[in-house]
Amino acid sequence: MALLKRPNGTEDILPGASAEWQALENFLRDTAHVSGFQEIRIPTFEQTELFSRGVGETTDVVQKEMYTVSAKESTFTLRPEGTAGTIRAILQNGLLNEALPQRVYYILSCFRHERPQAGRLREFHQFGVEMAGSKEPIADAEVISLAHQIITELGVKDVELHINSIGCPNCRKNYHNALREYFQPHRAELCETCQERLEKNPMRLLDCKSPICKEIGKDAPVILDYLCDDCKSHFEKLKSNLTLLGIDYSVDPKIVRGLDYYTKTVFEFVTTSIGAQGTICGGGRYDGLIEQLGGPATPALGFGMGLERLLLTLHNQGETLAEPAPCDLYIVPMGEKAADKALQITARLKREGTAAQTDVMGRSLRAQMKYADNIGARFTMVIGDNELETGEAALKNMRTGEKINMKLDDSFAESFFDIEIADRFAREEEAEG
Repeated sequence: MALLKRPNGTEDILPGASAEWQALENFLRDTAHVSGFQEIRIPTFEQTELFSRGVGETTDVVQKEMYTVSAKESTFTLRPEGTAGTIRAILQNGLLNEALPQRVYYILSCFRHERPQAGRLREFHQFGVEMAGSKEPIADAEVISLAHQIITELGVKDVELHINSIGCPNCRKNYHNALREYFQPHRAELCETCQERLEKNPMRLLDCKSPICKEIGKDAPVILDYLCDDCKSHFEKLKSNLTLLGIDYSVDPKIVRGLDYYTKTVFEFVTTSIGAQGTICGGGRYDGLIEQLGGPATPALGFGMGLERLLLTLHNQGETLAEPAPCDLYIVPMGEKAADKALQITARLKREGTAAQTDVMGRSLRAQMKYADNIGARFTMVIGDNELETGEAALKNMRTGEKINMKLDDSFAESFFDIEIADRFAREEEAEG
């Protein structure tokens, strides 16, 4: 019988890698909390209408990439991104009736049917934040500053912040007319999807991945020339705030982002370390989304950060966030009574927070020592009939080879803790020196 394999475009996060994921997630949570964001958890799937209304019917996400299933008379879609579901949860649970702005963050898996490649999967993980209630440019700067802080403190190199303003519905009307006028003579050369977008949402042409459409659009009008006074003032104040915060940026008038709900500010943090899929964080304002989903007119903004891309970037730059946690003590029992004693000691140690293991395979002494070495045990201790009789056993430091006699009584856990802490300090000093 053939071995079943994971679906194309997905990855297994194995025990050797999960420590790094946990370190990253813990860091993200801690950093978000310092900035006043609280965690929200939302369903993995939502009504399909939420994404068609929120993300936009003319986007690649809705047209080509969503995983949708039918259940009786309803259709549900695995979330392709986190914002729409988060806003739905904020509205449904009345969070806008509480103190504003509402600041929430999430760590979740998303699903898009795309061609898998480095940094792009069909199931991927995102850290995201959403702030609802403020229309002020200072809110944009604070959200961008949080993303910048995360990237900087993680030590990610070669990252640039690109910003743009795509205006509001009022000033975009003239811009849409200018885009239609520009692209109309090339209509026959555009891909089929862009021919449809030309009438419904011409800004989507600027986000097309087709090389032909990209080439046609390279000299297209830019939105910055069509901003109304309010949008222009908002963008100028944002730039001023970023300068005040010491955050370098470049204005990129070609950024429109891939989702229809954006207004005014859009931004991306881009790296050259992972090839073509260089955007590790993207976001902006979506002042009309809450109203579009049935809530009161409320300004909002946020960003999403791909965890796989973030880790891939760090790895390509020779960085790791954490190593798998080793075993602090492996007890090698020789005989049934010794196994009983080892079971008692390891259970006590684990209750005290020490990573302790003993044999559960019935292995020989040699096989157990080999296993202890394979799992990186920092200390080992052999217990046999002689050790049970004397009430003492030799604790071996696997790094130095030093042995210390230990009493096998109720004082063992406390004594081992002191020894392990001292060894930890010694390892750190060696690493620094």
